[in-house]
Amino acid sequence: MTDTVLKFASTMALARIKPGANPRRYFDQAKHDELVASIRLRGVIQPLLIRPVPGAEGDYSIVAGERRYKAAAEAFGPDADVPVLIREMTDQEALEAAIDENDNREDASETEQADAAVRVLAACQGDRAEAARRLAWSPSKLDRRLALANLAERVKAALDERMIKVGHAELLAAVPNDKQEKALDTILINSLSVAKTRELLMRVTQSLAGAQFDKDECTTCPFNSASQRALFATHVDDGYCTNPGCFQLKTEAEAAAVAKAEGKSKPAKSAKVDAAPALEGAPAAAPTPAPAAKPGKVATTAPAASKPAVTTESIARRVSTQREAAWKAALIKAVEGDPDFASAFDATLRDVWKVDQFFLACFNKDELKFVAQECGLVDHMGAKAFAKLLESPLIKIVDGMLNATGFNWAGRLPSAMTLDGRYSPPPAAPAFSEKD
Repeated sequence: MTDTVLKFASTMALARIKPGANPRRYFDQAKHDELVASIRLRGVIQPLLIRPVPGAEGDYSIVAGERRYKAAAEAFGPDADVPVLIREMTDQEALEAAIDENDNREDASETEQADAAVRVLAACQGDRAEAARRLAWSPSKLDRRLALANLAERVKAALDERMIKVGHAELLAAVPNDKQEKALDTILINSLSVAKTRELLMRVTQSLAGAQFDKDECTTCPFNSASQRALFATHVDDGYCTNPGCFQLKTEAEAAAVAKAEGKSKPAKSAKVDAAPALEGAPAAAPTPAPAAKPGKVATTAPAASKPAVTTESIARRVSTQREAAWKAALIKAVEGDPDFASAFDATLRDVWKVDQFFLACFNKDELKFVAQECGLVDHMGAKAFAKLLESPLIKIVDGMLNATGFNWAGRLPSAMTLDGRYSPPPAAPAFSEKD
C-alpha cells in the first residue's frame, strides 16, 4: 500500500480540488438539498479525503466526500475553504477506498457496487478471489454484483432511483440484455410487484428437463435458472432456461440434425418464445379449462364463437417463422459471391449489434476461445491471462471477456455473425492530411 498520510491540511479552497473517479452513479436531489442547508448552517464537519493529481502540481482529486464537495460548492462557491485529509494513493487504491466508503453508506447502490466490482476485477486480471479480498467482500457477494453489472443501463438507472426493487433487478438480470428495457417498461407501467414479475417470467421460461438437445453447455450458462438461484435471492424456479432465443436455436438445430440423420426434409418445429412480448401489458392468463360433465348427464356442446375474419395480417402471423426463414435464405443466396453486397450488410449490422452476453452464452469454452482469438481479445489480454480465464466456469468466462480492461467490442463482427463467414474488424479511423 502506498496510501501513507502526507499531511493534514486544516482547510483547502474548493477551486483546487477536482472530482475523482467516484463509483457513485446517482445522487438523490432531496438529500443533496438537505446537505446544502446543513452545510450553510454548520459548515463541512467531516474532512474530504483527497490525493495529489499526478502531473498537476498543487491540484488534488477527491477520493471520498464528493457529496460534501458539491454541497459546499453550492452553499459557498468555489473559493470557499473546506477541511481535507491528503493522502498519496495510486488509482487502484483510490478506487478501492471510494468503493469502501460507498459500501458503508446506508443507501449504498447495488449497481454502483456492480460497476465498481467490474473495474476492480479487471485490475486483478480476472482473479475473483483477489478482487473479493481487495473489496473486503465474500466471493458470493462479488458474483452477485458482477451478475447485476450486465443489466441494461435503463434498468440500472431505475434501480438507482428506487423505481424498482432489487428483486426486480435480479429477475431482469436473468433476461437477455436486449429484452430488459421492454420488460422494465411493463413493470413500471403496470406497477408490477416482484412476485408478479416472477410469475410472468415463469410463463416464458423453457423447461430444461424437456429439452431435446444436449444440455452440457447449459450447466454453467448464466441464463440457466440454477445459476441464478445460486446468485440471487429472487429467481425463477430451478431447471429452466430464461433465454428463449438460445433455447429456440438449439431446439431447431437438434431437430434439423435428427431429420438429416433420418433422411427427412421436414422443417423443424419452432419453439419460439419471446420474453419481452410475454411481459408486455400484463399478458392474459392461461385459458380456464371447461368444467367436466356431471355423472349421468351428457355434456352438450357450447355455442360456437364467431370466427375471426381472415385478413392479410392473420395469415402472415400463421407463417411468420417460415417467412423469416425464406427471406433469410434468399438474402444469403443473393449475397453469395458478392463481397461488396455482403460488406454493405455487415456495415449495417455493425451499427445495431455488438458482442454481448446473449451471443457468448451460446458457446462452449473452445468456441469462446475461437471468438476471442479472431476478435483480437487473446492478443489484447495475452495468451497466459486468457488461458487462466478459460479455467473458470462459463458464466465467469463470458463476464471476463465482456469486461476485459481496455478492450472495446464495438464494431467487431465475429465470423459467426457475418454473411460471408469471415471476421469483420472495426472500420479504421479516417486518416487526415495536414491540409485537413
